[in-house]
Amino acid sequence: MQLEDYWGIGPKTAALLREELGEREAVEAIERADSRALAAAGVSRGRATRILRRAEGGEGLDLLATRDARAVYRDLLELAESYAVTDHAADRVRVLTPLTDRAAVEERLDRTTTALADWRALEEGTREAVLDAFGEYDDRSGSSEVAAVETALALREAGVAGGSEDGGLFAALSDLDREALADAAVALRALPEGEDDRVRPGADEKLDALREDLGAVEDMAAAPGEVVEAVREDARDPAAFRDALARHVTSETGVGAAAVRDAMPGEATDASAFVTETLRALTADRRERANERERAVREDLETAVADAREEVQAAVEAIDDIALWTSLARFADAFDLRRPTLVDPDRDALAVEGARNLELAAAGGPVQPIDYAVGDHGLDLPAGGRVAVLTGANSGGKTTLLETCCQVALLAHMGLPVPAERAEVSPVDALVFHRRHASFNAGVLESTLRSVVPPLSGGGRTLMLVDEFEAITEPGSAADLLHGLVTLTVERDALGVFVTHLAEDLEPLPDVARIDGIFAEGLTADLDLEVDYQPRFSTLGRSTPEFIVSRLVAEASDREERAGFETLAGAVGEAAVQRTLADARWAPEADGETDIESESESGD
Repeated sequence: MQLEDYWGIGPKTAALLREELGEREAVEAIERADSRALAAAGVSRGRATRILRRAEGGEGLDLLATRDARAVYRDLLELAESYAVTDHAADRVRVLTPLTDRAAVEERLDRTTTALADWRALEEGTREAVLDAFGEYDDRSGSSEVAAVETALALREAGVAGGSEDGGLFAALSDLDREALADAAVALRALPEGEDDRVRPGADEKLDALREDLGAVEDMAAAPGEVVEAVREDARDPAAFRDALARHVTSETGVGAAAVRDAMPGEATDASAFVTETLRALTADRRERANERERAVREDLETAVADAREEVQAAVEAIDDIALWTSLARFADAFDLRRPTLVDPDRDALAVEGARNLELAAAGGPVQPIDYAVGDHGLDLPAGGRVAVLTGANSGGKTTLLETCCQVALLAHMGLPVPAERAEVSPVDALVFHRRHASFNAGVLESTLRSVVPPLSGGGRTLMLVDEFEAITEPGSAADLLHGLVTLTVERDALGVFVTHLAEDLEPLPDVARIDGIFAEGLTADLDLEVDYQPRFSTLGRSTPEFIVSRLVAEASDREERAGFETLAGAVGEAAVQRTLADARWAPEADGETDIESESESGD
């Protein structure tokens, strides 16, 4: 392929890459998902990532039908990337895309599941050794081949060759010839790289000695007058001067006296010219000897690398793959991700047991696992209902539930395990995820409808996850539009979950749609909203403004502010507010002040 054949590469970008990398090298960088090479050539990091994602699986990106779906996709990759063991593995994680072929999804799930099992089977010390080996990969100087070969040797030393089965996480290491790789590592480390044309020190003792002699002679040749002064004191005649010069040069440089004498001129007009010509000739001789030795050493090294070329290439490919699957295994292990079940083509479902929101889990706070389902699933949950209308308490986790469903669906389509004890996922052609956006104008309404309706009308299988559609237009119209959207979802045989506070205004719903609810239980002693985040199927949830108003009454900073909130309490139900405050053990005194200190001092 030529550069212009790749998505996102026009004439200017192609010309830049050809100038900086060359056609072949640029194509290779794209094929191996090397975003750093493209960025170093002058392509912006974001553009490089987009180019590589399209090159990796452009069709799969069409699944992301809305801006919010794309945002969840990016967040998932960013989280997974944080567990990458090398920079190149991070590049490869960053460009993973949803897969359109069911067999490809299953294959990636197989690879990830095996990698996770092998990673979990390692003892803690061995895991640390593996991470240390990869940690040095990016820090190793020299070519990527050197880093790969030395990392392969380090992993072999850690004792991880093989795996739980053929094709296990480290299985490729078992096929590598350790001795051939060790020889190749020495040769690769010694050979010159880039603009450097010298065999590196340490490759050959004789070459190092010749270079050391040459350096010492060059230093003396740079200051011949000092040599003359040092030798003249011991010289009474020309013969003695020759002997003294030979002894001095030998003692200062290590060059043999015979070699020094061979470099001396037959005749010289004076001592200074004699020393200068001697050192010049000796320098030329040492340089030629060093160059001759270097040519021989380089030839031997290149032969060693050529002999091990297949083994080196195998090591490069093995380390690239092991780094990728180790990274994904670490990500899955960190969040206890599990393999989802892909639903048979004749059924449609999105169902989870014990699902957790990855964003909340990554933040380290408490996460209540939830069970939820729409469609024809096989989990131990209420069956039926391709479409659900989710209702309930403010701050009750409805949006988080939608996002969790989106995370599960996306990860499953990418061939990766999901944050749930069990999950059944139908492959779909379009994933519509729409978060609540607090923008109330015709432009937002139009752009939202343009993003959420076409996927339903496109003829493919669609998953709709829509949050508070009413937030973008007036309540009366919102209810009508939302009812139409739910109806359209049913008519198009799509799956859908719609979060709304207008459920009672949507009646009558189509028969296959149901209403679920999330309920707040009250306030905690710290006045936090206590919510059971587990939805109750086929139960209308209700908003709980009395809990919010109760908290505002209790937290009012002065009597006037409290009086205002107490007026609202009367509007939402004063008895409910007082009951909530009593349950939370925040009882107002007769003068209107909240008796906070007395409760604290009581030890309650």
